[in-house]
Amino acid sequence: MDPHLLRTYVTVARLASFSEAARDLGYTQSAVSQHIAALEQDLGAPLLTRRPVAPTAAGERLLEHAGPLLLRLAAARADVVRMADAPDHGLTLAASATALTPATLAALPSAGVTLRVLARDEVPAAVAAGTADVGLVDGLAAPSDPLRLPDVAPLTTHGVGEEPVGVLLPAGHPLARRTGLRLGDLADARWIDAPDTGLPLPQLRAANGGRGFRPALRYDGTDVRVLAALAAAGHGLTLLPRSATADTPGAVAVPLTAPRVVHRVELVHAGTPTGAARALAAALSPRA
Repeated sequence: MDPHLLRTYVTVARLASFSEAARDLGYTQSAVSQHIAALEQDLGAPLLTRRPVAPTAAGERLLEHAGPLLLRLAAARADVVRMADAPDHGLTLAASATALTPATLAALPSAGVTLRVLARDEVPAAVAAGTADVGLVDGLAAPSDPLRLPDVAPLTTHGVGEEPVGVLLPAGHPLARRTGLRLGDLADARWIDAPDTGLPLPQLRAANGGRGFRPALRYDGTDVRVLAALAAAGHGLTLLPRSATADTPGAVAVPLTAPRVVHRVELVHAGTPTGAARALAAALSPRA
């Protein structure tokens, strides 16, 4: 399949409009229609209904493949550009919100850094596609265990930090005076679903045998302070690394004592880092 045709198809399906896709891609509407017709002819199946514009069953199946295919193509291009030893242009770092711990922030170069705070699953994709030189991802793991990251391209990861986690809850909560909490005892509590800020609820369920942790409120942002304020206001519990729970008015962080898990941060890169990316990797190395 011609990747240009595939990219056009994904855009039309996403926007549900040939004219909107034409504006988004910088093509004429006639060119967009020709791309879709050529792709349908190549595959021997209709991919879109026209009124309304929506994927057919075959089109839905193609969409399942299209995202990873286009990402792999972008990753291949980025890999070749890296190997061409382009002049050092500074450092573009993609990071999930709670991967930016005091230790990782202290290791950043003093100048020339562009920091992009992304959803957790978007960080490896940004590194693979070359829109970020390196990435910082985080999650819940057993001590010294690696994180499970999306398989988007051949990437290298290094653990750069681990710290305890705590349950953040209002100061007046009945459990606020505890010296420690077991995760299993909190499975039926009200939780905040904040997949890109707090430690994700699916990870908590996995650590608890796959059950519990129903969300009372969903927060789709990446500002840890907002999440902490929501927890302090009683909208639900959240699990955060110890360094992210300091100085939250009206809230208390109680250490998680069981199971034995930690907040882990990993550095993600493609190929061999050079320039500022290499210096950052060295600064974040546990041996540094």
